[in-house]
Amino acid sequence: MTISVVLFTCDLRLHDHPPLRAALDGTDRVVPLFVRDRAVDDAGFAVPNRLAFLADCLRDLDAGLRARGGRLIVRGGDLVDQVCKVAAEADADEVHMAADVSAHARRREDRLRRALEAEGVRLHVHDTVTTAVAPGAVLPASSDHFAVFTPYFRHWSRQPLRPPLGAPRVVRVPDAVGSEPLPSREGLSGISEGLADGGETVGRERLASWLRGGLPAYADRHDDLAGDATSRLSPHLHFGTLSPVELVHRARRAGGPGAEAFVRQLAWRDFHRQVLAARPTAARADYRPRHDRWRSGRAADEDAAAWREGRTGYPVVDAAMRQLRHEGWMHNRGRLLTASFLAKTLYVDWRVGARHFLDLLVDGDVANNQLNWQWTAGTGTDTRPHRVLNPVTQAKRYDPDGAYVRRWVPELRELAGPAVHEPWKLQGLDRAGIDYPDPIVDLSDGLARFRRARGRD
Repeated sequence: MTISVVLFTCDLRLHDHPPLRAALDGTDRVVPLFVRDRAVDDAGFAVPNRLAFLADCLRDLDAGLRARGGRLIVRGGDLVDQVCKVAAEADADEVHMAADVSAHARRREDRLRRALEAEGVRLHVHDTVTTAVAPGAVLPASSDHFAVFTPYFRHWSRQPLRPPLGAPRVVRVPDAVGSEPLPSREGLSGISEGLADGGETVGRERLASWLRGGLPAYADRHDDLAGDATSRLSPHLHFGTLSPVELVHRARRAGGPGAEAFVRQLAWRDFHRQVLAARPTAARADYRPRHDRWRSGRAADEDAAAWREGRTGYPVVDAAMRQLRHEGWMHNRGRLLTASFLAKTLYVDWRVGARHFLDLLVDGDVANNQLNWQWTAGTGTDTRPHRVLNPVTQAKRYDPDGAYVRRWVPELRELAGPAVHEPWKLQGLDRAGIDYPDPIVDLSDGLARFRRARGRD
């Protein structure tokens, strides 16, 4: 009897799972394995919101395997050690896993390959499990990656995608391999009150609903802050409960401007992964240095604290930051506004903001989070690196009647219309009873400071 191990990492699903399908096609038994990697915990990525969502995903994956005659094996510790132990316990000939792009993931893969080869076990790494198009599959003529999105998207769009795979009907797992208990949300502290549920079942239900109701209007409504018209599928893409290959296929099959706009967002996700694969230091260092001398000291720390707490005095910024704390998720337009405000208006190092996002975002992802922050800070791939988003102008455009602000900033719920975006302009009785701070910075002062710092004045 031949046996293989399928190592699940950020691909916690049964539908369209090439490593699982290859293992099932090539051997008699499989060991579906997830390792709670100690190195991930030590690096600060195991935060409450993602741990809670992960627990949901693992329980749902286990339930799906049990419905097919199998089960999920969970281990904790050093990933390489645990995979080797499980392979030895199962007398497995090979291990299958998905490719990943972070520096940590690539070092881990190299270590695992060497350790398995020393034991006579083959490692198979599969592309297009966590991306629609593999990093490096499309390249410009003169570089090892695309540094600008538009030409990348043009080439990406022409790539043939493999057909999505169905979920297996039967999964046979050896009896001899033991498992630790599945993790649970219970006992975790610090979880956002409004955190969504995780798991492939929930993800597929949300996808089906989105394709029916949200996708057709996505091109027109994706920036509508109050309308909440985005897919909210990013946590499922991060944990791999949904396949990006399947999402592109199903969106294209639906057709229309909404589908085109949604597929473009999926391409942005692949774009960031190919950048990080080629430049792994971009997770912590400026991709395109601007010689910034970011503010530091007490005043900068106080400004950053006000930003984190949603007490900047700019209602749309504060609304988005409060949404983040409550839900562990933030509207994409809110992410742009809050990041621009911290990095450019307050001129605080983008890494400060990126770390806070990673502390709370359930979809917190090294490639997307860090490179989106760099894009907004002007140190990344943005072709207009010195643009500054005005939070008042943006609020009036994307939250014209103030519904988003009133939802998340209850101090301002009695204000109607555009007045909610500029409460500091109210006088006398109009401000009575409003416990809301004045702006921590004048926008014109912040803009002038940023331009001086970048040598643009």
